[in-house]
Amino acid sequence: MKIAIEGCCHGELDKIYDTIKEIEEKQSIHIDLLLICGDFQAVRNTQDLQSMAVPPKYRSMQDFWRYYNGEKKAPVLTIFIGGNHESSNFLVELPYGGWVAENIYYMGYSNVINYNGLRLCGISGIYKSNDYNIGRYETPPFTDRTVRSIYHVRSFDIYRLKQLKENTIDIVISHDWPRGITSYGNTTKLLQYKKHFYNDIKNNQLGSPPLEEILLDLKPNYWFAAHLHVKFSALVEHNNGNVTRFLSLDKCLPGREFLQVLDIEPINPTKINSNRLTLDPEWLCILKKTDNLLNVHRTHTYLPNKSQQSSMPTEEDIKSLHEDFGDQFEVPDMFQITAPTYTSEKSSSTSINQQQKINPQTELLCQMLGIRDPLNVVLNRTVGASMPSIDDSNLNTNDPNQDDDKCSISSEEHDHHDDLNMESTNIHLTTS
Repeated sequence: MKIAIEGCCHGELDKIYDTIKEIEEKQSIHIDLLLICGDFQAVRNTQDLQSMAVPPKYRSMQDFWRYYNGEKKAPVLTIFIGGNHESSNFLVELPYGGWVAENIYYMGYSNVINYNGLRLCGISGIYKSNDYNIGRYETPPFTDRTVRSIYHVRSFDIYRLKQLKENTIDIVISHDWPRGITSYGNTTKLLQYKKHFYNDIKNNQLGSPPLEEILLDLKPNYWFAAHLHVKFSALVEHNNGNVTRFLSLDKCLPGREFLQVLDIEPINPTKINSNRLTLDPEWLCILKKTDNLLNVHRTHTYLPNKSQQSSMPTEEDIKSLHEDFGDQFEVPDMFQITAPTYTSEKSSSTSINQQQKINPQTELLCQMLGIRDPLNVVLNRTVGASMPSIDDSNLNTNDPNQDDDKCSISSEEHDHHDDLNMESTNIHLTTS
């Protein structure tokens, strides 16, 4: 199966799809799937644009709204996770994932889905120590703080991922790099292009500590990431003999290595050769078994250790879920426009309720599983009730992970190649 991997999207869907078309024509191949590793920027209208955590001078409508309103359709099935430059006004509606446009699927805060036998795991956002152990309390309209804190990875999402069985995930997609990943690749070459990484690498502070744990726990075959705007590859040999092939790519700009095509086959090929996304029964069971731990306040999230409570699904859990779903796990094609689009917002502001934030896709999944939508819980809190909070005065302002754009502001031109033993196609965008 030929899969295209894209680094940071930054709203450049047209250029990415044009590049894929060019590859297919030049090499006489068909690309089955596109994976985007964050900074997707699903901006539907100008209100969404204001909820994107980027300096005002860099805010642009870009391409997505044309795919959202149906003017264009993604030519290849596209799956993405969130980064640290997203339009959270829209994505907050889909905490468990869902379609954001026809043929474009967002994986939510964390998720596992299946495609043609491939088991894909997604983790959105970046790590910030100050927000890691608190609840998902953010809701539109966002403040200067919450427009950023909303894309910070939470311990609850990592806890859920840790309930998965190891050696069963084909691909993990994240925005952040796992901490310590540079130890498994050519660090000397990396520092030639990113000299300012030196101290963080030396002090083992480059990357996400929770993602390092997930890497070592799940031992996936592949791990794709972005965020740091540089191409870097690594081979991680695990203690059980498994190997994870890590690859991070650049952002979509002329001359950058932002896209690569790989031939990937699943660990356990499915008997059903389906070109449709399917929900993952084990992951759905994990969502059910951990719903009681959901925290939607700006307070500490208390999660059980293995001796206190196991949230790993049993065979009986999975059997029961198959019965509840009637063995039908295809992701339903139920995308619908839930907000005014850029071209119509002036003329149709009364035809669509801009304040409606409960997405029908999330509502259906929650009903099927008997779980809660975190956004719905927040929106239904008593109006005027005081919200528990944490004391900002004790936050560690010297934490090296506090600057969202640390190690990603400067992105030098580079022309180096990955060292992974993968059958692949390296892509440079050479036109504006």
